[in-house]
Amino acid sequence: MIYLASPYSHTDAIVRERRFRAACRVAARLIRSGEVVFSPVAHGHAISLYGVPTDWQFWEPHDRRFLEQCHEVVVLMLDGWQESVGVQAEIQIAGELGKPVRYLAPAGNGATTLAHVAEEAER
Repeated sequence: MIYLASPYSHTDAIVRERRFRAACRVAARLIRSGEVVFSPVAHGHAISLYGVPTDWQFWEPHDRRFLEQCHEVVVLMLDGWQESVGVQAEIQIAGELGKPVRYLAPAGNGATTLAHVAEEAER
């Protein structure tokens, strides 16, 4: 199982929505290529609309369980990934658990192409 890490939290709801959609696009492409994927952003966004906090402190115990079960972490390098408390913690936890971490850069138009996802999946 791939754990797809990507930034989410932001004060602007439009930024959160864009990050959610980007995570969903990449997760869908990985799933179509035969991977099993857990994306905390794609899976948690709708839940957060019902009053659940969006910060790492709240989600850390939940996401840690998925990190323990995954065979690798793929970091979607959207704007803000390096500053994201959650993404940086996910990378650190992956290292502690001995899980490989790969980095997936969005294509120039802001979306990740299927070819790029396939290329990254082969590494």
